[in-house]
Amino acid sequence: MKNILLLTAILISMATKAQVAKVDLQASGLTCSMCSNSINKALKTLDFIDKVETDIKRYTFEIFFKPGAQIDFDKIRKKVEGAGFSVSGFMATINFNNVMIKDNEPVTIDNHQLLFVNQTEQSLNGTRQVRLLDKGFVSSKEYKNKPLTQSLTEAGIYHVTL
Repeated sequence: MKNILLLTAILISMATKAQVAKVDLQASGLTCSMCSNSINKALKTLDFIDKVETDIKRYTFEIFFKPGAQIDFDKIRKKVEGAGFSVSGFMATINFNNVMIKDNEPVTIDNHQLLFVNQTEQSLNGTRQVRLLDKGFVSSKEYKNKPLTQSLTEAGIYHVTL
């Protein structure tokens, strides 16, 4: 009985950590509905994706994940690129539970290291969207206009902003 209570307490504490709920992705280079269909099919091949909702007029994809799955932002980006397109916007909706952020200090969310850029020290609670700023997650024009001082995506750290 004690083991069951301990296991339940551990599961509840794990469920209350910050978690990625969904991703809103905007793609560039699309010219028709067949283009968005190819991205949609490519994304659905990832085992951690539950469903994808497409808005053809805005070239956006709302990506929902399977419960408890390990989400990989780079795999999502690579699937879009593999379909012949590029990511021009990447917003992750995250459920925060008292996560303290400081400017240029990484925090761990699920299996991701997020480095908040130009943010005041604050505690995040509830559902918030963060925007990835690294190369491959914003348009090439935007990245060239505002390059980051260092590229950390190779190390699994993503620059983000609220």
